[in-house]
Amino acid sequence: MGVICLSCEIVSGRKEVTGGPLCETDHFHAHQDVAYPVPGLVIVASRRHIKSFVEMDGGEAQEFLPLIQKIRRAQSAVGIDSVYYFYNEDTKHHFNFWMVPRYPWMARFGKSIEAVRPALIHARDHMASADEISFVAQMAARLRRILVDN
Repeated sequence: MGVICLSCEIVSGRKEVTGGPLCETDHFHAHQDVAYPVPGLVIVASRRHIKSFVEMDGGEAQEFLPLIQKIRRAQSAVGIDSVYYFYNEDTKHHFNFWMVPRYPWMARFGKSIEAVRPALIHARDHMASADEISFVAQMAARLRRILVDN
């Protein structure tokens, strides 16, 4: 049996994510990250198993930026002032575009892309109580409501 792709499992609905899907389009699935309990940390995964921007077909490329803008507006509406954006092509999973909120508690890790990984690890290791996971799910529900209404 081959390696199971986590992104394929999520976009197909075989793996649940905290708070459920935030929004789904013909080409993409947006959801709260499964590994790092940071409220409003949105992963936009392609439905098709691709690795990079250059593999997007015309429909995917046309849909992508407006979707990112829509999600970012929803993040702003729930009080997320700043976001780090990134994706990596050297992964066993497929295309994931990360939209990582910048919260005041992250300042201790710095203020650059180098600060993101330590902040995410801190969240995973120290911010995963039942109450904190509940808050992450509540944030996902708030984002979903905004995304559905707009």
